[in-house]
Amino acid sequence: MSTASQSVVLHTSPHLRHVPAVDEIMRNVVYALIPISAFAVYQFGISVLALLVTCVVTCLATEHAICRLSGRSSSVNDWSVTITGILLALTLPPGFPLWMAAVASIAGVGIGKMFFGGLGYNVMNPALVGRAFAQAAFTAPITTWTPVMADNRFTEFIPSTLTIPFLRPVPINDWLASVAPDGFTGATPLALMKFEQISTDSVQLAIGSTAGSAGETSALLILICGLYLVYRKMMDWKIAFAVLFVAALTSGLFYLIDSTQYPGPIFMLCSGGLMLGAVFMATDMVASPVTPLGIWIYGGMIGFLTIIIRLFGGLNEGVMYAILLANACSPLINSVTQPRKYGYVKKGAK
Repeated sequence: MSTASQSVVLHTSPHLRHVPAVDEIMRNVVYALIPISAFAVYQFGISVLALLVTCVVTCLATEHAICRLSGRSSSVNDWSVTITGILLALTLPPGFPLWMAAVASIAGVGIGKMFFGGLGYNVMNPALVGRAFAQAAFTAPITTWTPVMADNRFTEFIPSTLTIPFLRPVPINDWLASVAPDGFTGATPLALMKFEQISTDSVQLAIGSTAGSAGETSALLILICGLYLVYRKMMDWKIAFAVLFVAALTSGLFYLIDSTQYPGPIFMLCSGGLMLGAVFMATDMVASPVTPLGIWIYGGMIGFLTIIIRLFGGLNEGVMYAILLANACSPLINSVTQPRKYGYVKKGAK
């Protein structure tokens, strides 16, 4: 009678079978953004397609050029700059002039990323840095909105899209009158609520049949794409959850105080860029904290500031500024939320 011999192989930790590389993670984020981008093109037409191409190509060219000028190999193959281009395009109005989008792309990559040393060193989300630059430099075009599902959206550009550089964008009033459905005021649901106290149906907000930035309209689609990344374990769900939970809690408290003046949590979660910001921008691995407690503080800060800016600020949207402020505070949050070392005893403690 023979006994089969068995051997046991011991390895030191970490016991991980597969650690995804940076380019694999970034590539999957691009995959998650493709349905949102496709839906934006379906809603607004070839102007958004041109906007996406312009932002992505300009971001790629900017990073490649800076890498070459600084004497190092190009880093465009890690896909991170592709994400920057897509996200920047999705945060811009559908009819945003392409030359302005190119300038914002250069600012986002050059100032928001490469100025600090490239991927892994940027302190803020580069796409939002580009969006903030556009907000400051091009105040009128950045707040000009177009209706969804225009009949000629696949055969004609929105007039302002092809504006000649450094000239005032082409007026689109006549174009809006010919393609816009009855009652379109050129305002987003947030602007209608803030300045005119006009609410928008929650179903419309969820499916994306309202005016707004190119990729922010469908809250449901954004959430589904985010769940894909959570399933692949390539996004920290706790950050997005903290942003949305605190935003809902804050807006809910104000709604209980005065429901005639302040909108409810569902409206706040599904309108504007909150869902896109919470899922794809606040979760930036470089610009967000890494400590367990810091993640919740960071997410909660974004959710709270977003609602406060929306309700009491001069602008009707506050996601961009809330995330950028939280990005700036991220190193401090990491510092003050460091977990206690095992066996460490404070000086003077008995």
